[in-house]
Amino acid sequence: MRIDKFLKVSRIIKRRTVASEACSGGRVMINSKIAKPSSPIKAGDILCIRFGEHTGYYEITSVADTVSKDHAAEMYRVLNEDTFLSTERSKT
Repeated sequence: MRIDKFLKVSRIIKRRTVASEACSGGRVMINSKIAKPSSPIKAGDILCIRFGEHTGYYEITSVADTVSKDHAAEMYRVLNEDTFLSTERSKT
């Protein structure tokens, strides 16, 4: 699956266009390598995402093309993020 689609489906980033722009802007890394929007991801990959001055680290636990909002958080495990990112990610 493409990283931009994963970020949207998992709801780490709410819109795919924003996820694509974040990747194109060099703010998303997969296993310490800068990701393009079309970069493939798989379970076990580590994501690093910069949101301004905030950075979040996530481990991909599963990959699915579609998932309900209630189960989206099961697609990844938060390794490290600050309170701001946690609050933003949990907004509906």
